[in-house]
Amino acid sequence: MLETKHMTTHANRIGRAGRVIITIDGPAGTGKSTVARQLSEVLGLEFLDTGAMYRAASALAIDEELDPDDHELIAERVREADMRFDWVASPPELYAFGASISHRLRDDDVTRTVSAISAIREVRRELVERQRRIGEIHPRLVTEGRDQGSVVFFDADLKIYLDAHPSVRAKRRAEQLTSEGRSVDLAKLELEIIERDEQDSSREVGPLHCPDDAVRVDTSELNQGQVVEHLAELACERLVAIPVDATHES
Repeated sequence: MLETKHMTTHANRIGRAGRVIITIDGPAGTGKSTVARQLSEVLGLEFLDTGAMYRAASALAIDEELDPDDHELIAERVREADMRFDWVASPPELYAFGASISHRLRDDDVTRTVSAISAIREVRRELVERQRRIGEIHPRLVTEGRDQGSVVFFDADLKIYLDAHPSVRAKRRAEQLTSEGRSVDLAKLELEIIERDEQDSSREVGPLHCPDDAVRVDTSELNQGQVVEHLAELACERLVAIPVDATHES
């Protein structure tokens, strides 16, 4: 994590009032969620993890044994789940049907099915609308996902697209799994990431792509701290609310 002094400086430069929406999109394994959460802390903004919402939809479909081809029913259950975040928790905890669902979000069965669930038009329509409502209630956000800058917040103040080579993303995922005591097949992981990229980029609804007005950042040679610092400086350059010289006051 960045030093507290840097965090305060960045937050001051962004300002503490008015709408600020920063979107971070990109393929799986680029560290979007962690980077977005840390960036929100550095800039004094709130953090919206939209990937968690689609993972929650996938978990609901699995746990309730819903027919994956019954798109209307899945969307109805997602709507009835009334997904909400506990904004006091860090990172915000996701609730569905009034109970936390965060413990399910990274399970293997959810990971295997989330791309297919995310491609359901009716599910995306429901969650995009809910994300926009969140943006109205919490208008100072760093939000991450696949279509935040291209669809959900197409008028965002700053759009970022994180990318990295599939082999790098597979290695990062393998390190995460190993740290959790789980066995890893690196070649299989890389193949799954490539297949996920293809699925996400070719789906008809909300496909993954880099918005024309987004800043593309390749994280292949950067660690998380370097990525967050780079994005914080980028945000300050684009969204500075007070003169940079003012940050040097004692």
